[in-house]
Amino acid sequence: MTDVKLEEEARVPGGAAPRRDALLSVRGLAKHYPVSGGVFGEKAVVRAVDGIDFDVSPGETLGLVGESGCGKTTTGRMVIRLLEASAGTITFEGKDVTKARGRSLTQLRQDMQIIFQDPYSSLNPRHTVGRIIEMPLNVNGINPPGGRKKRVQEMLELVGLNPEHYNRYPHEFSGGQRQRIGIARALVVQPRFIVADEPVSALDVSIQAQIINLLRKLQSELDLAFLFIAHDLAVVRHFSQRIAVMYLGKIVEVGDREAIYERPSHPYTRALLSAVPDVTRLGNADSKRIRLAGDVPTPLDPPSGCRFRTRCWKAQEKCATEAPPLTIKNGGSLAACHYPET
Repeated sequence: MTDVKLEEEARVPGGAAPRRDALLSVRGLAKHYPVSGGVFGEKAVVRAVDGIDFDVSPGETLGLVGESGCGKTTTGRMVIRLLEASAGTITFEGKDVTKARGRSLTQLRQDMQIIFQDPYSSLNPRHTVGRIIEMPLNVNGINPPGGRKKRVQEMLELVGLNPEHYNRYPHEFSGGQRQRIGIARALVVQPRFIVADEPVSALDVSIQAQIINLLRKLQSELDLAFLFIAHDLAVVRHFSQRIAVMYLGKIVEVGDREAIYERPSHPYTRALLSAVPDVTRLGNADSKRIRLAGDVPTPLDPPSGCRFRTRCWKAQEKCATEAPPLTIKNGGSLAACHYPET
């Protein structure tokens, strides 16, 4: 009876209710886009995100990974209300983010910030660096001790830039320096939670390590929590304590770093990990790359049952008729699979 109860409680990350220590809790989050087309103008729905659950604790990094188009970025933008959710709830310190309005929403947005993917397009080329970083202070009506200019210069120094660059323009900086400016802009209002949306994917490999090390340093010094969105599992491994794997709008596996990388339970997670280069496993028969057959199904008409079944080498009849819930597997993670890896 004890084992049955444990499985029922573990159907979503942290159990049916949010974790007690959770800073951010997401339950049943969905984003559907209505579309019309065809000869007769039939209406359909794109299920970009289709009911996901996860928690992020104070000072923790949850890595959100998956192929392009799986709904990672949409999830991150819904969390901080840049996009409105179609369904579900988002709570931050017990406050409902999805229903917040006015002053309540302004305060929540001070606590929850975002670092965008492209450091070239996310900065206004007509504004100076000082004005770009100061903008969140102006919008939120924040007047820090010593003035706004002093706070901006402190942020520039914190991210490894020269405070004297206050009056320079974005085009005078490299890609890595621009991303540091974006990080400074996110930190200037002293948030507690940050959505990092592919923050290093547009940078050279040599610069990626510098930015990741900077984020780790800032997390330690400022006690920040992150939702770290990426498709590069090697990068995610170095920055995240827990990992959530998405496929076609659903979370298919979530667990701590060791469980996901050493003992993956979901076939899709195993396939993703097999594509990560690892020089320590060259020549090892167990490290053979798994090549998935077919294309990712359209979110307009996702497969019945398990959404991964059309590309899964372990799929059986049950997978087409019954959607697997997230339950604890032998590897220690929560996985949505009827026939998990062993």
